[in-house]
Amino acid sequence: MKTYKFKINGNEYNVAVNSVSGNIADVTVNGTSYQVEMENAPAAPVQAAPVQAAPAAPAPAAQQAAPASAPSGAGKAVKSPLPGVILSVNVNVGDAVKAGQVVAVLEAMKMENEIQAEFDGTVTAINAAKGDSVLEGAAIVTLG
Repeated sequence: MKTYKFKINGNEYNVAVNSVSGNIADVTVNGTSYQVEMENAPAAPVQAAPVQAAPAAPAPAAQQAAPASAPSGAGKAVKSPLPGVILSVNVNVGDAVKAGQVVAVLEAMKMENEIQAEFDGTVTAINAAKGDSVLEGAAIVTLG
């Protein structure tokens, strides 16, 4: 296990990279464990993991703190446009979704934001659950 100290916007974060399996890193940020999905799986996991783990450090949550269902990996993600807390996920796996349909509601800066599908598709995975804290760019649902 490698440990690192980051200072981001004046806040200090202790990040421990516990393990890396494929493109998923198990990290602990200030005592809270997260599963972090990396876009580019490292050739040498321990060397590259801290670079990918850094985006998880600024907020007390990870992109996928507790997936509501196992992602199938097929499709394109509907992502959070800003950091916040998921108030509701309005779709289920297998649901047909039209462009512009509200798939989730995100609370950010004390405002409720409707997260809409950008294209038609079928929900293949739900990557966030009610109450999850997500970062900007975190996958909320995956459409195929």
